[in-house]
Amino acid sequence: MVKMTSAYANKVIKKLNEDKGFWRRKESESCMYVAALDEEPVIPDYDYLAVASNIQEIDDQIVKIKHAVNVANLTSEVEVGDHKMTVDQILVKMAQLNQRKAVLDDLRKQEPKTRISSVTYSARRIVPEYRYINYDLEVIKKDYERIDIELAEMQIALDKYNQTYEFEVDL
Repeated sequence: MVKMTSAYANKVIKKLNEDKGFWRRKESESCMYVAALDEEPVIPDYDYLAVASNIQEIDDQIVKIKHAVNVANLTSEVEVGDHKMTVDQILVKMAQLNQRKAVLDDLRKQEPKTRISSVTYSARRIVPEYRYINYDLEVIKKDYERIDIELAEMQIALDKYNQTYEFEVDL
């Protein structure tokens, strides 16, 4: 058993994926070779079973680490504002709030009245058309700010958790 934080686990997973990339490159570059009929071939050093075993071992470690992170995320409660949430709840809630924030960002950038086009009323007269917002711009701005603050609180709580909470990984 090894103790890790989520931040450290992500670094380990990144390193394991780099190692896996090394073995995949080695495999793709060494599994075949080209030789002319009239010369002695230069056969690359390649052992399929060894490469496959290394890749499988790396994948197994990644599965164990990700599983431990997921279990910790499902069971660990984090204080956010005046209430507690599990890490997985925080991640889902943050995704929802980010989507809502994007919608509110579009709404808050709208002008109350915008000229959109001209329509010919008669042969000589052009009638302009306007688009109007159908909401209170101040309410939108306040809701945007509220969500922005809520997201920041969640992110700070999550960052603290990721850096400090240790869980065990069975490697």
